[in-house]
Amino acid sequence: MKLLSGCGTALVTPFRNGEVDYEAFAGLVDRQVRGGVHFLVPLGTTGETPCLDEKERVRLLEITREHSNGLPVVVGGGTNSLKHTLASMKTLEPYGADAFLIVVPYYNKPTQNGQYEYFKAVAESTDKAIVIYNVPGRTGANMTAETTLKLAEIRNIVAVKEASGNYAQISEIIAHAPEDFSVLSGNDDETLSLMATGADGVVSVASNIVPSMMAELTECLLRNDIVSARKLHYRLMPLFRNCFVESNPIPVKAAMSIMGLMEHEFRLPMTPATASTMTLMENTLKELGLI
Repeated sequence: MKLLSGCGTALVTPFRNGEVDYEAFAGLVDRQVRGGVHFLVPLGTTGETPCLDEKERVRLLEITREHSNGLPVVVGGGTNSLKHTLASMKTLEPYGADAFLIVVPYYNKPTQNGQYEYFKAVAESTDKAIVIYNVPGRTGANMTAETTLKLAEIRNIVAVKEASGNYAQISEIIAHAPEDFSVLSGNDDETLSLMATGADGVVSVASNIVPSMMAELTECLLRNDIVSARKLHYRLMPLFRNCFVESNPIPVKAAMSIMGLMEHEFRLPMTPATASTMTLMENTLKELGLI
């Protein structure tokens, strides 16, 4: 039985006057649960986690668990150092994570063997489930299908979040992965194509804005209702595209501030959206009937 399928939301972290806005964050988690998403992903890239201290990370995970209504919680814990990753996991483990999302080590550009040995060591350090995360556009190193499938044989490595954008590579993983291993799209705009060919779900940025629509999209695809899924896909494509006109999570937090869900605030090196992005996101929300 697969631990993860459907729509998981890569949660943003709201700030107010330079501090984490925990009250707003709890409201965002509640909104995701009401919207019908299938799992929650705090402390990922979208959550600006590199700019959070240990106390903030722990409290955000606690709030996610407290407000999760029993949904699986997959918490970001990866760094580009095995020692630091294991320390992060040890810190977070007591606070309600069902699984850890661990990214390919960034900047180091490890070899395929280095990636395998790193993830093997991570998995051996815990009884928790591990989701491996391939995002070469941010890390500088791609994890091949061969490496992913080799890692999928390890007992507690239960899923991959694949954001390489390499359809042939992801298709090979889907075709040859163990039955209990989940393949999750890391890009909203690839949800339809990947799930139509056998992927299990998506870790979504856009679902911060439209949780119910992204949950519905994945549910349509899981029951092979391609016609309904295609309609939703094309309705949401402008949002998928516009969420990345500036570095994530700038556009999505801009949109959420327009919706009154949080302040339009970041921590450096992230900066507020440009005026043109604000206008673009406002128009996108209007087209979706959200404002």
